[in-house]
Amino acid sequence: MDSLYVTTRGRIVIPARLRRKLGIKPGTKVCFIEHGSKILFQPLTKQYIRSLCGMLKDTTSATADLLIERKKDREREQAKRRMLATPFSW
Repeated sequence: MDSLYVTTRGRIVIPARLRRKLGIKPGTKVCFIEHGSKILFQPLTKQYIRSLCGMLKDTTSATADLLIERKKDREREQAKRRMLATPFSW
């Protein structure tokens, strides 16, 4: 287990062994995630982003959902037009 110190300016140095293993290079964006009393350190590398692809797949496509919603909107509009076209009887 590697350990490190936080400087007075709040900076840390990631050990070279971990930088190589995780593919952290100068300019790599890093995300800190608070999890209870722990801080998770996640480098946002291309490899990590690729691993997330498809993680939130749903059984229906967004296109199918939009088409269903559009059909409902169209039916509501047609019902509204029919009501406006019907003359009132007092």
